[in-house]
Amino acid sequence: MNRRFGNWPDAGRHYTPRTGVYAVISAGDGILATLQMRPYSELQLPGGGIDPGEGALQALHREVLEETGYRIHSPVRLGMFHRYTYMPDYDIWAQKQCHVYLASLAGRVSNPSEPAHQAVFLSWDVAQEKLGVEGDRFFLGKARQILSV
Repeated sequence: MNRRFGNWPDAGRHYTPRTGVYAVISAGDGILATLQMRPYSELQLPGGGIDPGEGALQALHREVLEETGYRIHSPVRLGMFHRYTYMPDYDIWAQKQCHVYLASLAGRVSNPSEPAHQAVFLSWDVAQEKLGVEGDRFFLGKARQILSV
């Protein structure tokens, strides 16, 4: 089943399809998230767009590393949701197709290389309350059920 979170699309606006991958990263008593500081401050699941010629899992590993500086292992797909939103970095209105995975934290490799991103560890309860995207919170809840946390 496809889920949609957030605002309904405006009938008169063109939305560019944008497929992306995101991860609920289990870090024991909580998760690893990213704090995106621009264009506004928001806690998010690490992830982003799949580049041309790139596979979903390859993109997931790359995006998590770029936004957090950490590696992940054992990703398992949780599902997908749609989100219609403006993407200021690309100056487009997008129909985001967000594929969400549950993964485990591996090791830290570097500082985040993605501008305006910072790795943050959140308890499960704080993440459930503070993640800025409704679809992220939905799939966090699904991951919590799977892990019984």
